[in-house]
Amino acid sequence: MRLINTLSIALLTTCLSFTAQADSHAAHADGAMDANAKPAITSSRTIKVIAIVEAIDHKNREVTLKKENGELVSFKADEQVRNLDQVNPGDTVNAVYKEQFSIEVMTAEDAKPAVAEIEAMARAKEGEMPGMTAVQTRVEVSTVTAIDLDKLLFTLQSADGTSNEFQAASADNLGRVSVGDVVVVTFTQTMALSVDKN
Repeated sequence: MRLINTLSIALLTTCLSFTAQADSHAAHADGAMDANAKPAITSSRTIKVIAIVEAIDHKNREVTLKKENGELVSFKADEQVRNLDQVNPGDTVNAVYKEQFSIEVMTAEDAKPAVAEIEAMARAKEGEMPGMTAVQTRVEVSTVTAIDLDKLLFTLQSADGTSNEFQAASADNLGRVSVGDVVVVTFTQTMALSVDKN
């Protein structure tokens, strides 16, 4: 994604192998309370990373972090990373990355396929320790154009006009979907990054 592509991405891509804590959660709305409810599913996961600044070259913006297992990883901090000169060896870098994903089937009259994205980012003020929070949400709305209950197949038309056929995993869920319903897929990524003084 465009927002989460500076120090946070460098930290995640190099340090996921020593994730300090990773939590996953999934919940399904399978109509147990309402036999006529439209299908829905939500899922999320959180990854927390902690690393120690082993070395830093402020002039060239080169940072070396020490993993919990002792392995060293190095990267060059993007110019968007503010107040890098406040960071010194021994400081602690904390990163929390969260993904949230949901699929909902809804009845909506005259709804049309669409795609929308929302991005937001907040950075530390000048003179503070580096820190940032970035959020990106993408919503895709597709229309159900065909259903084959015998073969458990359904067709979705996306915002660009293309149609794709999918295999349903549950006959019960597919039976509660009608042609003309919309499928709303929402994907949100959040990155929070902070640096603590030694």
